[in-house]
Amino acid sequence: MRTLERAKKSGKKFENVVPTSVGDLSLMLKLLPMYVTNKAETEPKGGLGPFRTDAQVYGAEPESGLRVTWFGHSSTLVEIDGVKLLTDPVWDLRAAPVQWFGPKRFFAPTIPLEELPAIDAVVISHDHYDHLGAGTVKALAAMRPEMRWITSLGVGADLRKFGVRADRITELDWTESLVVKGVNGAEATVTSVPSRHFSGRSLTNRFETLWAAFVFGGAKHRVYYGADSGEWDGFPAIQKAYGPFDLTMLEVGAFNELWKTIHLGSEGAVKAFEELGGGVLMPIHWGLFNLALHGWREPIEEVTKLADEQGITLFSPGPGEPTEFVAGQEVRSGWWRP
Repeated sequence: MRTLERAKKSGKKFENVVPTSVGDLSLMLKLLPMYVTNKAETEPKGGLGPFRTDAQVYGAEPESGLRVTWFGHSSTLVEIDGVKLLTDPVWDLRAAPVQWFGPKRFFAPTIPLEELPAIDAVVISHDHYDHLGAGTVKALAAMRPEMRWITSLGVGADLRKFGVRADRITELDWTESLVVKGVNGAEATVTSVPSRHFSGRSLTNRFETLWAAFVFGGAKHRVYYGADSGEWDGFPAIQKAYGPFDLTMLEVGAFNELWKTIHLGSEGAVKAFEELGGGVLMPIHWGLFNLALHGWREPIEEVTKLADEQGITLFSPGPGEPTEFVAGQEVRSGWWRP
């Protein structure tokens, strides 16, 4: 079994857990005709929503101790045993360097940022635009300057550039942890764990900051937040070191065989889920942006089919719905169906 280790660098670039190549000019040349001839419904026909989060729900703690609100893609609010963690928040119109061009969100944010409850920490897995929205960070930093931010090595520079106070940022290497304090003395441990991906907000700075998945450990629950990763042989080691997990959040969207080394897709997510020890699977990283060639519904339909075939319990609430986790209890909203 692989041993989990801190991240390594070659020069100023971080190395992946296993040798991994990412898109270059040759890949772009392969993709161009595929995009031109693609017939898949990569974006919804007509608008979606509106979806609305009832902020009053957050006035009471979840009876089970664990509640998750999925805002689309990888943005979630994880309320775990008295601690509120906001993951990879992107309220921006587009997952892109500019807000006038690039992948546009399929539906409006389900709740204004100012209506979010008190957040104990924001967790940013890596610096890609669909996980780190500049406009979102700027707004949160301005309205909540005391809020704690947890991220991967090197990403703090972007957070500071977007207005987050340096003393409120903690950068974690793989296997490092931080204890986050919530209300009434509650605590949760946030641990960075390796993933197989890459970083960079331009073509010239790839791999210069770290990427990670995270384990959230509360008094009664443990959650695996997979962020972005391709398949690799370290999932059993993560399970052994930090499991078992009540809820396993894994990406299913933005997948293509040409970049399967850096994204799981539905089949990869199911395989990783089993290697992480099972439990309950929550599909993330889908349903908000057009980032691949597949139909926009395809990831959730595929993982649902696989779950049915393999007897996997799914947790897939609708956008913006604060949903309690109850052990062994399935949640399937079906909101994406026509």
